[in-house]
Amino acid sequence: QVQLVESGGGLVEAGGSLRLSCAASVRAFGAFAWGWFRQAPGKEREFVAAIDLSGRNTLYIDSVKGRFTISRDNLRNTVSLRMNNLKPDDTGVYYCAPTSGRAVRDGFASWGQGTQVTVAS
Repeated sequence: QVQLVESGGGLVEAGGSLRLSCAASVRAFGAFAWGWFRQAPGKEREFVAAIDLSGRNTLYIDSVKGRFTISRDNLRNTVSLRMNNLKPDDTGVYYCAPTSGRAVRDGFASWGQGTQVTVAS
């Protein structure tokens, strides 16, 4: 059973920063790549960033490159997303999930409640 709890969202002005955190209650956290996804109002959930098992390799969508940084702590079973220079288009509910490349890992369905990020222009 996987339990994910996302936190750290909020309301910020454009140009501001937030740090999201995901606490994962799951066996063998370190055996999975992890990622962040977001869902804007009226849109489908999309991939944002991912980090591999070692923490040394990362993937980002083009629109967040240079602004967002994903990291993981295998001792604390957490994955974080540092978001700088936020833009209104970054608004949405952010979720973490185990990943395979830029996709959710096959068979995963235990989404957390997500954390709301709202960027005011």
